[in-house]
Order: sequence, then C-alpha cells, then structure tokens
Amino acid sequence: MNACLVAAPAAAEDGRIGPPVPPLRAADGVPGPRTRRAPPDKVVVAVSDVSDSPPIVADVPEQEVFRRWRYAGVFALLFLFGTETFLVSPLLPTIADSIHVSEAAAASTVTAYVLVYAICAPFLGLLSDRFGRRRTLLAGTVLFVLSNAAAALSTDLTLLVLSRALAGLAAAAAGPAIWAHIAETAPDAVRGRALGLGMALFSTGQVIGVPLGGLLAGAAGWRAAFWALTVGTAAAVPVLLRQVAPRPAAPADAGGGAGGGSALAVLAAWRDPALRRALLVNTAFNAANLGAYTFLGAVLGERFDLSVQALGLIGVLVGAGSVAGSLLGGRLGDQARAAGRRLPLLPVWSVLLAAGIALAVAGPGIVLALLGVLLWFTASGAFVTDQQTLAGTVAPAHRATSSAWLTSTMYAGTGVGAWAVGAFGDVATGSLIVGVVLALVAAAGSVQRRGALRGTEGARQ
Repeated sequence: MNACLVAAPAAAEDGRIGPPVPPLRAADGVPGPRTRRAPPDKVVVAVSDVSDSPPIVADVPEQEVFRRWRYAGVFALLFLFGTETFLVSPLLPTIADSIHVSEAAAASTVTAYVLVYAICAPFLGLLSDRFGRRRTLLAGTVLFVLSNAAAALSTDLTLLVLSRALAGLAAAAAGPAIWAHIAETAPDAVRGRALGLGMALFSTGQVIGVPLGGLLAGAAGWRAAFWALTVGTAAAVPVLLRQVAPRPAAPADAGGGAGGGSALAVLAAWRDPALRRALLVNTAFNAANLGAYTFLGAVLGERFDLSVQALGLIGVLVGAGSVAGSLLGGRLGDQARAAGRRLPLLPVWSVLLAAGIALAVAGPGIVLALLGVLLWFTASGAFVTDQQTLAGTVAPAHRATSSAWLTSTMYAGTGVGAWAVGAFGDVATGSLIVGVVLALVAAAGSVQRRGALRGTEGARQ
C-alpha cells in the first residue's frame, strides 16, 4: 500500500499556530486518491487507490493554537487600566494646585478608586459569572469612558473624588470579567502565558503609559491625560464588541453548593479549600509586597540621598520587573503543567520576594539595592500571574468572582502591611521585618495550598 503525507503544519494566515489544509493533488502518473476536505487543525494522510482505506485524519492538539490578536481589545484595556491605576500619583501636585486643595486632600481620589474597587469587585465578579463576560465587560468599559471624561471636566475636589470612585466601579466590573474571559477562552496549555501577557500589559501601563501621561499633562495640563484615557478606552469598545462573544448566562445553581443564585454565592471562592488558601496566601504576600513598597521611595531616598527624579526612574524598574515576572511566571507554569509536574512556583516566588525586599532595604550599596528591587517585582509579577491562572482553573464556575477576590485581598493585604510597617519607628526596619517575615509566611502557606489543590483535584476526578 502506498501512502503520502499531503498536508503539513505551517503558520496560518491569521497568525495562529496550526496546519493549513491545501488542496490534495495526485502525484505525476499516479491516480488521484479519494479525498475529503479536512476540518481546521487536522493533518490528512491520503492513501492511494491501490488500497480501499479511507484518508487518515490526525488531530493537532488545540493547545498549539493561541491567537494573540483575538485578545487585542482586552489587552488594550488592561494597558489603560494599568495606566489609570498609577497615573494620579505623579500628577497629585499639579491637580492639587489646579483645584486649590492640599496634596493630602487630592490623595483622597486614589483612596476612592481603591476602596470602591476592593468592595465592589467580588459582587460584580459574581454578576460576570452569572450573566456572562460580555455584558459586565462592556458595561465596565463604557463606565470607564464616562468616569475619565468626568475627571477631565472636574472643577473641584468633590467631583474629582466622585469621578475616581466611578472609575473604581468601572474597573471592578471590567477587570474580573477580563481575567475570566482570557482564562476560559485561551487554550489550556497556554493559559498561563495568556494571563501572563495580560498582566505584563497591565504593568506596561506603569512603565510606558504613566510617563506618557505625565508628558501629556506637562504639555497640555493634567486634564489632557484623562481625556487621552477617555479616547483610548472608547476606541477599544468596537474591538471588544467583535472579539468578546456573547455567552449564555450560567444557571442559578452553577457551581453546586456555592450559594446558588443568592448573593451568598459571592463567597463561593472562600468555600473552595484550594481557593481559600490561595486568597489567604495572597493577603500575606501582598502585605509583604505592596506594604513594604509603600515606603520604598522613602527608604531608598534616605539611604542613598536620591532625588525625586531618580526615585521616578526606580518606578520604571519596578514596572519592568513586573513585566518580566508576569511573562516568566506564565511560561514556567504552562511548561510544568504540560510535563505533568507540579513545580512549587508560588513558594519560590515568595522566597524570592523575601530576598528582593532584604536586598532593596538593607543590601550594601545602591547596585545591590536596585538588583533587589528588580528581583522583588519579578517575583511579584510571577506570583500574581500564577494566582490568576489558579483562579481561572480550579473553579470554572467562579472565575470572575475568584479573580475579584484576588484583587480585594491584595488591597486588604496592602493596607495591613503598610500599617504594620508604619508601626515601627524606623520605616526601613519595619519594611525589612514585615516584608521578609510575611513573604516567608506566604511561602509556607503556598506549600500547604499545593496540598489542598492536589486533594481538590483528586476529589473532582
């Protein structure tokens, strides 16, 4: 029996990884084979007419297909969210002068954003899980457009605080829906890389978006930065309409035993043993991570007599480390799952966080301190990506709610950590003790979480 391979894997026109299916042709002098059109992602082995065997169609694993451009809309939105989150801080002096208030009063705009997000995100995540990603994502995006336009038009502190609270509500609606959308539509074997790319683009908002916003504010006033966010977000809406398909709403009892259709379903993530431990670990990790980061500028400024401009460049280093960590964490996590291994990634990132904080706060010389900052936020970016992958994998019925709780516990941990560091007379000593100790607590908790995750998976198989 003669057989010939007549289709081979190659790059498709839409940029995805997968085999095209060209027309089948008979070899010169040989009768043409009986053929049938192959569906996408198949390899056809055609058998000549000497045999009565039908063509053989071999599956190409779906994990080889990841269309990055399919997520262009949500990735653009994550970049804008990252820019929005960090933009107000460098603009505080200018905003305060413009609306005739103190910088401390102007800082209440940041508090409004964070508090509304932390409180509302789990409930809006529940709506996303119940009624689909598209509705909450688009509603949050439109609200984000309106909130930034309102900020640009604000003439006093009250209006600005309300507009920032509205922006927090918008991000609380769209953010969990975005992470859940990526987790449930990206192929399983590249889910970590897809989430890592999204997290990297969020961090890029700090590295690139914030400096660009600062330059725009310097040239045309702080309101111009908010107008730019308004226009950029509005431009993403048509892309989201095309790329985020409507999906049927989940049944009221989705996730069995998670609270049904009642508001108590918002606590579903806390009822899952693996997710509950992940959220507790997340709180401890970010109490160390962002609690110590609250005072990083003051510590480095005092240790090395750095100017405000130099401290701003350290912010770029923070963002660069977060981008690198997000991409690294996603890739290593996917590779471990593909090989059937369970690498202790979360404990590793927690230990590296402790080492980074120790170097940044107490390491001899500015070079080691800066290397510590880079290590610190590489570990932070990787940890956050792996936590999002966990939230998108363990309990599919509660993806958005679980993702929202990750953010809420992150903010809660930040507040606890900043309070604990501030309780010390010397913030450098407080940052070292609180940061290192809580990072090691998170490492120990991550080891226990892995055991709970294995038990959960075994019960579900």
